[in-house]
Amino acid sequence: MARTYSIYEAKARFSEVIREVREGETVTVSYRGKPVAEIRAIQKSEAPTLDERLDHLERRGALVRPARARGDFRMVADRPGALGRFLAERAE
Repeated sequence: MARTYSIYEAKARFSEVIREVREGETVTVSYRGKPVAEIRAIQKSEAPTLDERLDHLERRGALVRPARARGDFRMVADRPGALGRFLAERAE
């Protein structure tokens, strides 16, 4: 049975709402008596892959992919940083 919560109730009982959703229920959230949102479990097939999410962000203009593939990055310095030196001196 689908439950309906007001926004205030859903906020106050969020853990309960999530428990119901995890058990397979669909929860409706209302504002001033009118349904405005539906919370339900994500089905595995509905979850987008990383490539699908990146494509979506690129279409929205929120992401610009590099024009060419980047090469392997090399370490700039292979020595302890300031914190490492400080801790080494402190241990002495």
